[in-house]
Amino acid sequence: MTKILVVDDESSIVTLLQFNIEKAGFDVVTAEDGRTGYELALTEKPDLIVLDLMLPEMDGIEVCKQLRQDKVETPILMLTAKDDELDKIIGLELGADDYLTKPFSPREVVARIKAILRRSAGKSAEVETEVAPKEKALHVGDLKILTESYEVYLQDELLDLTPKEFELLLYLANHRGKVFSRDQLLDAVWNYDYIGETRIVDVHVSHLRDKIEADTKKPQYIKTIRGFGYKMENVKS
Repeated sequence: MTKILVVDDESSIVTLLQFNIEKAGFDVVTAEDGRTGYELALTEKPDLIVLDLMLPEMDGIEVCKQLRQDKVETPILMLTAKDDELDKIIGLELGADDYLTKPFSPREVVARIKAILRRSAGKSAEVETEVAPKEKALHVGDLKILTESYEVYLQDELLDLTPKEFELLLYLANHRGKVFSRDQLLDAVWNYDYIGETRIVDVHVSHLRDKIEADTKKPQYIKTIRGFGYKMENVKS
């Protein structure tokens, strides 16, 4: 059975989420502080983590950061009582897959969980359809993108990309020369309706540029198309 870890310091929310998530057919493990949640993420190996931002012992941002540093790629749905774009962006930058702002409906949480799990399960299939069957790597200029191991090298140096940074880079690399709006990239890479949340794309592009561009003010790989969106240039090696 698919296992969901719920980490929230409000007992009433934990009980509500556990009831509804189990009702949807999932197994649920719970924790009410960040330290315990982090340890359970390592020992229980859940298929998805529902993680509150404000937690005792270890806040949600630190839990997310530590898990990604430990190379734990379990999908994370972050919960926050703060309607603050900065908190959302920080969480997404650190590798969270989605977020919900409190108050929320249990039905919405379950819907998000199912959507994230579908995306996670479909990654391998999506990569196979995006890349030619015999192609083990994509080469764009000095970038080498390994589609099966989710690794990117720049002049043979392994880059430290978050899962979403990798997926965005791979999508653009597979469609070199094509211009995409922010909404199109949200739909293609995040596969969820983030109406009005195009800042997420800008942040991920900015972080990608920091890691792959020699000069972020004059990007060679990912170009901004003013008033529309972004495209990846077909850079030659």
